[in-house]
Amino acid sequence: MSERLEIPDDFDGERVDRAVANLCGVSRRIARSTIETGGVVRDGSRLHPADRVVAGDVVDVDLLVDEIPVVADVDVEFDIAFEDDDVAVVDKPAGVVVHPGAGRSGGTLANGLLARIPEIEELGPEHRWGIVHRIDRDTSGLLIVAKTPIAFDHLQAALKDRAVKRRYLTLVSGRFTNTTGTIDAPVGRDHAHPTRMTVVGGGRPARTHYRRLADWEDHDESLMAVTLETGRTHQIRVHMRAIDHPIVGDPVYGPGGRMAGDPGRTWLHAESLTFEHPSGSGPMTVHAALPADLSGSLRDLGPPTRGAVE
Repeated sequence: MSERLEIPDDFDGERVDRAVANLCGVSRRIARSTIETGGVVRDGSRLHPADRVVAGDVVDVDLLVDEIPVVADVDVEFDIAFEDDDVAVVDKPAGVVVHPGAGRSGGTLANGLLARIPEIEELGPEHRWGIVHRIDRDTSGLLIVAKTPIAFDHLQAALKDRAVKRRYLTLVSGRFTNTTGTIDAPVGRDHAHPTRMTVVGGGRPARTHYRRLADWEDHDESLMAVTLETGRTHQIRVHMRAIDHPIVGDPVYGPGGRMAGDPGRTWLHAESLTFEHPSGSGPMTVHAALPADLSGSLRDLGPPTRGAVE
């Protein structure tokens, strides 16, 4: 299977074997074998497994495996919050992985989208068909899917130019003395824990804006509205932890232990998206209501002492 990859920001400085494994959805063993036999080339030169890639690199990959079959899966559950001839905005439930990757070839949102919108198979990198950006498995809410090549290019450019406004709701540990704030701190791989991200000097620039919506006198938790200026991996989760307000229910970056509002998963919901429609018709905003587990956890907390539950 041959593929041309453009290295995204999240993989800047990573070993090429890890980048190939994750971006092509294969094991590290297959990625290394492909590299060692000359199957990964950058600017006409063969790469070696320990070489590092840079964001924006264009890498040609000829995998030493049979092409992973395209599997449309009608059983993947998700809602479509908006759809027209150019774009679909998907409301993803928590627990659904966005696209196939190492160790997972089916049951993802991408497989479900192929069943509902088969024309996206020709858009974007293999196994990310038409999907313009992603959210974590345990995060619920909205993401954009392009349905035409023009829409795909338009939306990718808009994301790169930070012209897509993404608003999240999250419940975090602790109460705030300030009602609004901005976290401006670079995010990069945690080399002590390679599957995690952290605030680190030399990381990719990352900026998160937050606003307190509500808090409770009897519970050490706050409901926040968060908007992203950048879109680094795990950005909100890492940034909230960095200011000592980790997200309730987060098994990786969370406060540890179960809090009153813990829904049993990361309390994070992509509530709205605002973007220029690819047709040129102007800006549009799509909203997604809180799913039952998150709205239920707010009911369990009772009426807030300050602010209001949206």
